[in-house]
Amino acid sequence: MKKNRVELLMVKPTRWLEIIVLYTIVTMLIVYLVPGDSPLFVLRYVFGFVFVVFLPGYCLVNILFLGAIRLDPVEMAVLSVALSFGITGLAGLFLGLSIGINFTTITVSLSGIVLGLAVVAFVRKSREPIASQPQPVEHGNN
Repeated sequence: MKKNRVELLMVKPTRWLEIIVLYTIVTMLIVYLVPGDSPLFVLRYVFGFVFVVFLPGYCLVNILFLGAIRLDPVEMAVLSVALSFGITGLAGLFLGLSIGINFTTITVSLSGIVLGLAVVAFVRKSREPIASQPQPVEHGNN
């Protein structure tokens, strides 16, 4: 039983990275391949909104708050949104001062930022000692 918990904890960072990469790829495919007059155009807005407003900050929160410092899901969601606005704003500022802001530059740079932050978070999660990872609480009779 103890070995299974350790194996599950070791697999978790890999699944997390796979989900982030898959969501980024699906978002880019939907944004670039769904035409504007298609009934699926709403998917562009939904996937793009979550990608811009939540994902960059979520990856950064997973880098910053790891180990003994844990956040509640509500705190993580609020901080993810706030940090996403900051990251997106900084990306727009740097693009505006350098090569210019257009649809392609902002989507490519934001995808690169998200994937870069996700890889850093993955490395941090995989190097985290098992002792500091959250363990399920077992309720027993005293």
